[in-house]
Amino acid sequence: MPDSVPHDVLIVTGMSGAGRSTVANALEDIGWYVVDNLPPQMLRPLVDLAVHPGSALPRIAAVVDVRGGRLFSDLAHIIHELRERTSLRVVFLEATDAALVRRFEQVRRPHPLQEGGTLLDGIARERERMIEVREQADIIIDTTEFNIHQLATTVTEIFTAQGDAGVKVTVESFGFKYGTPSDADMVADARFLPNPFWQPELRAANGLEAAVSDYVLAQEGALEFLDAFEAMLRPVLAGYARENKRHATIAIGCTGGKHRSVALVQQLAERLRQGSPVTVTVKHRDLGRE
Repeated sequence: MPDSVPHDVLIVTGMSGAGRSTVANALEDIGWYVVDNLPPQMLRPLVDLAVHPGSALPRIAAVVDVRGGRLFSDLAHIIHELRERTSLRVVFLEATDAALVRRFEQVRRPHPLQEGGTLLDGIARERERMIEVREQADIIIDTTEFNIHQLATTVTEIFTAQGDAGVKVTVESFGFKYGTPSDADMVADARFLPNPFWQPELRAANGLEAAVSDYVLAQEGALEFLDAFEAMLRPVLAGYARENKRHATIAIGCTGGKHRSVALVQQLAERLRQGSPVTVTVKHRDLGRE
């Protein structure tokens, strides 16, 4: 792969109703040239244009979806082929069945694969067809809890001046009782530590506050966990950079996502920012939940 070719070819795909149009608009707003509803077979000439010396289109994003019908079945093969020629990334958007059904009902449109069945039938068919493409994705974004503004902000954060850092890392806390983040590349469990919830003076506080953080980090095994997890992540993130995987989500969970996971995420993010060619963003998914 030529060293002079930037990471400027992006395929945006995923589930219908998961936010492809919002992502396309956000990319256009930050300077990407976006081609919507592109047949997969047209990706080859598009990539040729992107990598051509002196091209006026330094960053190209192609939105590809299941509306391509039989043409879509070639997408996974084409992605594999293009990775041999240029630096290509794939963004895959997904959401829960319930979220997708709600969105289709709000706009009163049928699912493109619904045919004579229900919305859930169409969604199930699409998930089946998308399995191989999802496995090739560099970035998976679960939009279940996003409104259009939150999704646009996420895309802007990921792709604005991305070339300035080797890997963009999102370190995220969450509560297992609300489900594991489906877009996480790695998940760690903080429930091996005593829960500050059972300390009356800490119950109403959270892991961003010094009293909770100090309590969590003082527990047996907490610092050892951070040391070991950080040491494991260093070669992984370096490998991601070598393999042109430019975004990673690392999630740490506890029961409710309020105390232990928040405190550990804050500490891990600070450690990763020191001495690494990565850009670190912190997200506390469930901190505001009751």
